[in-house]
Amino acid sequence: MGAAGGAGAVAGQDGERGLRQRLQELVDRPDGPPGAIAVLRDGERVRVFRAGVAEVGTDRAPRIDDHMRLASASKAFSGAVALRLVDCGLLALDDTLAQRLPALPAAWGAVTLRELLNHTSGLPDYSEAPAFVEQILADPHYVFVSRHLLDFVADQGLEFTPGTQYHYSNSDNIAVALMAEAATGQRYEDLLAAEVYRPLGLTGTSLPSGYELPEPYLHGYDVQPPEPPQDVSTRFGASGAWASGGMVSTPRDFSTFAAAWAGGPLISDAARREQRTFVPGASQPAGPGTNRAGLAIFEYATRCGAVYGHTGNTAGYTQFGAGTADGRRSVTVSVTEQVNATANPDLLAHLRAVEEDFVCALLSDRPDRRG
Repeated sequence: MGAAGGAGAVAGQDGERGLRQRLQELVDRPDGPPGAIAVLRDGERVRVFRAGVAEVGTDRAPRIDDHMRLASASKAFSGAVALRLVDCGLLALDDTLAQRLPALPAAWGAVTLRELLNHTSGLPDYSEAPAFVEQILADPHYVFVSRHLLDFVADQGLEFTPGTQYHYSNSDNIAVALMAEAATGQRYEDLLAAEVYRPLGLTGTSLPSGYELPEPYLHGYDVQPPEPPQDVSTRFGASGAWASGGMVSTPRDFSTFAAAWAGGPLISDAARREQRTFVPGASQPAGPGTNRAGLAIFEYATRCGAVYGHTGNTAGYTQFGAGTADGRRSVTVSVTEQVNATANPDLLAHLRAVEEDFVCALLSDRPDRRG
């Protein structure tokens, strides 16, 4: 089952039934995720759609308060911390690594916070460094010193002149978190709690360093038919991803954050204008429609209008979360398999089509369909 078809599934009186069918079709693929859950939020109104199971071998459906790995959607949280610190004058978007983190390589010194947030920094990606990959493969539960992840590429120069190209790099958001710590003297985990969790009332979101997940959780799988799905929920520790991809949350919290990060009072109007200054670039994996990169946020221009958010994938999980420009509405789609263009482009195309259907459902009764 490819991405084609189902374009009208969200229309008419059978809209919700059509959405559930589209989610079920994704799960029913031989190479599809064992479970999927989507949340549509409009203010206090929350609609939950689910298909498949939270754990293979059981009949338990995915639930809105199940924990799951956010993967690179974690980068949006680091952006939220950074822009809130910009709002209170502790950071500036033109602050450089040389100013805030002088211990990092001098060759990186001219990179600004803005360039880190929109992936135009040129920093080499530590997660692709041979020594890092070798360590993960040798011991998936190895506990990295998260503040020293950039040491894996400290012997490398920039890949291009900052601000001249877009290149998605996990190193960027590690550096963002380190700048936030340097500016405040506080641990990044504590900044997340103070600047994001508490203001938004997020009670199921955390940044762990180990490999365990809080109960209950959505089990994540490696799907390689005809072999049965292999549970990889706890295969890897989170310390090697940290601010670039280590967060754990729930569909309920993720949908709350997605709305607030897309619009509303989480950041000032001035910071919001900077956040939505876009350059060509897609999230990883690509989200629905045409993607453009802002400051730790992406614009997803779909056939029904635009929403703003982030995607992510890691072993066992793929995430999409986005909201409308006014911050009132959000959509999240979470599946329990890592889906990307390299391993399975057809499955990713199908997932993006399903995500677009949910975006259309989110926007369908809005007077202004551009979000």
